[in-house]
Amino acid sequence: MMRPKRMKLMELTILARDADRVIEFLGRRAVMHLSEDAAPEPEPPSAFGEEMEAPVMGREALIRASLDRVRRGASYLEVELPAECEESTRLPGEEEEALLNTIDAALDALGRRENEGLTEKRRVEETLNEARAFENLNAPFAELDQLSYLTLRVGRLDPRKQADIQERLADRAVLVPLGDGDRVLMAASRKGRFALDSELKKQDFSPITIPEGFNGVPQELLSGLEERLGALNRNLEDLAAEKGRIRAEYGPVLRRLAASYLMASQVEALKSRLRATQSVYSLSGWVAADAAWGLVRDLQELTGGRVAARTYNPDELPEVREGREKVPVSLDHAGFVKGFEKVVFSYGAPLYGTIDPTPFVAFFFTILFGIMFGDLGQGLVLLLLGLLTGKRGLKSLAKLRGYSSPLIAVGIASMIMGLFTGSVFAHEEILSGPTRAVTGFFINCFSLTGPGGEPLEPVGKILHLMPEKGNIAKLFYFFGFTVAVGAALNSIGLLVNVINQCTLKRYEKAFFSKTGVAGIALFWYALFIALRIIAGGRFAWFDFIGLITPALAIFFGPVIWRLIAGERPVLEHGLMVFIMEGFVEVLETASTYVSNTVSFLRVGAFALSHAVLSFIVFTLSEMVSRLPAGSLFALVIMIFGNAVIILLEGMIVAIQVVRLQYYEFFSKFFTETGVEFSPFRFRKNVIEE
Repeated sequence: MMRPKRMKLMELTILARDADRVIEFLGRRAVMHLSEDAAPEPEPPSAFGEEMEAPVMGREALIRASLDRVRRGASYLEVELPAECEESTRLPGEEEEALLNTIDAALDALGRRENEGLTEKRRVEETLNEARAFENLNAPFAELDQLSYLTLRVGRLDPRKQADIQERLADRAVLVPLGDGDRVLMAASRKGRFALDSELKKQDFSPITIPEGFNGVPQELLSGLEERLGALNRNLEDLAAEKGRIRAEYGPVLRRLAASYLMASQVEALKSRLRATQSVYSLSGWVAADAAWGLVRDLQELTGGRVAARTYNPDELPEVREGREKVPVSLDHAGFVKGFEKVVFSYGAPLYGTIDPTPFVAFFFTILFGIMFGDLGQGLVLLLLGLLTGKRGLKSLAKLRGYSSPLIAVGIASMIMGLFTGSVFAHEEILSGPTRAVTGFFINCFSLTGPGGEPLEPVGKILHLMPEKGNIAKLFYFFGFTVAVGAALNSIGLLVNVINQCTLKRYEKAFFSKTGVAGIALFWYALFIALRIIAGGRFAWFDFIGLITPALAIFFGPVIWRLIAGERPVLEHGLMVFIMEGFVEVLETASTYVSNTVSFLRVGAFALSHAVLSFIVFTLSEMVSRLPAGSLFALVIMIFGNAVIILLEGMIVAIQVVRLQYYEFFSKFFTETGVEFSPFRFRKNVIEE
């Protein structure tokens, strides 16, 4: 299709109880470009009789809180959550909420046990480190009790009370059993001494007298602390294993819940922006005209007929007619052409109803790239990259699927150009024999002769890009061909602009501007003169008329149009401003067409630079091949040289082609951009098939 899809504005009135399902359906189908106030203000159905008011926002806060709970759980389990909904995602309900509560409870219990274990481990480690510091101290144990760093109590305590006192003291003291009986050793920091003594007194603690003259810290204390630390480490390892099992069990569930609550948050965010009563929501947006009634039918089936729909053509809307609202543009392409839509939209969306330039972009992008990057082997690499990024290619390259068809197209074009130039991975001799055979076959088959009737000889190269003796004239013909391609692209851009301006009813720009009919006449007649002079003719008197007439139309265009349209005054800004603007417009027109046409000489220049770079790589490999182990060095040079050409020059050529499209083609008609069709959808990063 040469024009964007026809669009309609659809306004839906739905019951509040159906709102979630309808929005979920629209988000999955991705067919509606939402517009809050694009249609005329609807009258609420008389059956409801309620004033429009903002919807209640409580559910949005609950969903946000649930999503935060999912994220906290995933962070604790180190589970990566999806950034958007998945294909199988559904809106959360009571089942999801109950499942989230179950996971919360399990993670809270595990986290509490893990925190308690880590706290206890840290306390035991600190106590053990302090005790070890005094292990070999040559001082009575009784005197250690007077130190300012550590408080030690050794005695007997009923085993049934040991857990209770440890819980009461929490992180202020450590209880170490001494053997299997009721003997214990309590250790605390100096600041926890009074709390320790107070609790011991309440629990009927019986101190044990340390033998007089005992030096250092008792070995039983160190052994007990080490055993306690080992038990804590084993407990933490068990908790880590349990955490791994919970991660394996609940990780996929958390990812599913995250996607579900993400969808719900998007639904609630949209509902909060819609016009609504307590019973009804009003939703409007642009849909493709050919999909409108199918969408209504599906919504009727989804809601059991509880939906009211009305559609508007763009010209029925005052906002569109007055230019306050732009109709979104959706292009309808497949295969080869679809891959080049990104080139168009990266510059801007065409206005609704105007000509779609994507087919022209696809054709000329491929041709220009192939001319500048002619090599059979390097083109084959681009072709293979295109196949690998396609639907049947590598899954790891699925994100690059949008570049598949452009890579295939430019790869084939480069291969065809490589057949003409005889270049295969920068090697210039591989195709010489086959090319001579093919050209000899055609010469004999069709009895081809030269300009003087002499028989033609088979050639090893059809196109010589290197400036060698005997092919300079052919090289100039090649540059002339690239200029001809530029003239064709400029002409198409001008014709597109004339048709677009007529479609938009901007007739002054269509006929009297530098990119209108007057500009086309000036450009084409200048090309006609140039071709006639190249063919042996010369500039004639009538050529003045052919050039001056369209130039005068551009100069006097504003005055002529104001006369035709009956607008007054004829000279809107005065005589001097009119004369200055006219001269500037004519000069700019002439300079623009000259520069836009000459600019395509860069196509030939880059083709020549590609040939020179390939020649350098080929020559270097030939030179080193004569050295010891030269074959290996030659292979390395060929591989490295071709990699540089494919990556670096391939990028440069692509940039140059895009530049020619933007400045020489789009500038003719892309004076105003439209709005790209961006349907409401849950999944943003969808890989297009």
